[in-house]
Amino acid sequence: MTTARVETRGSQQAQRGPAWLGETLGYLRRNPSMIVGGLLLLALVLFTGLGRLIVDTNAANPLSAPPAQPPGPGVPLGSDPQGRDILSVMILGTWLTVRTGLVAGALGVAVGSAIGLYAGYVGGRRDKAITWVVDVLLTVPAILLLVMIAAVVQTELTSLGMALIIAALAWRRPARQVRSQMLVIRNAGYIEMARLSGLGPLRIIFGEIVPNLLPFLISSFVTAVSAAILAGVGLEAMGLGPQNEPTLGMTIFWIMELSAFLRGMWWWIVPPLAILVVLFVGLYLVNAGLDELANPRLRRRA
Repeated sequence: MTTARVETRGSQQAQRGPAWLGETLGYLRRNPSMIVGGLLLLALVLFTGLGRLIVDTNAANPLSAPPAQPPGPGVPLGSDPQGRDILSVMILGTWLTVRTGLVAGALGVAVGSAIGLYAGYVGGRRDKAITWVVDVLLTVPAILLLVMIAAVVQTELTSLGMALIIAALAWRRPARQVRSQMLVIRNAGYIEMARLSGLGPLRIIFGEIVPNLLPFLISSFVTAVSAAILAGVGLEAMGLGPQNEPTLGMTIFWIMELSAFLRGMWWWIVPPLAILVVLFVGLYLVNAGLDELANPRLRRRA
């Protein structure tokens, strides 16, 4: 009998493995945008990851190469008027820009989700007070506050500091969205059963509710990363970013500051714009592919 039970369990596990794999492949077949977006982001990861191992990123510092040189031997993508190798700048700048978005997006979604989960679960006056504060803050233009904060701390600003500044306002929309989801879930039957079983609020939230919100939270995270990168690049393009770090936004600032368009320095203009296009298109396609997981109405059978 014991041997039969072991064989039965083994056969069930073997069936679950191929079934899970088949569901995943079916999902990817229904969402070519997810595959294309993932490949674009993977290309950027390989570019900045392997590039930092192959190319000397110290050449991203001023006076590391002959200034204002077009692509040629020793400088595959040319150099800027400050004597920085553009290939090294792109490799290092892509990593710094993406890191800013990841940190700001993660902090914004984490803080906003915690606030939204708490407000939606407890309800009552505390929920109304939190919702009122979030609604008021949502009416404040984010770019105005970001410009003011960045201008005050600009002299000592780093890319991580920029991420913290963006994260200070990135939690508002996730808090509102997660609270809305929470209002729908908190009265579900399995939540009532969990309460009757004696589970505490934390176990209900993190053991029952968060797993069901995970696809939505992942989609929100991708959206938050895109918004954080866009906000960071915008601030840096205005000259309010880290002056000593070659981020993509600061590269665009120096392109405008040193009149690269008028001087015909196309090799300095094209790389950062191309990387940003690939980055935003990849994030958009991945987020579009995640919509099926986050929104049950969009789920389709293979």
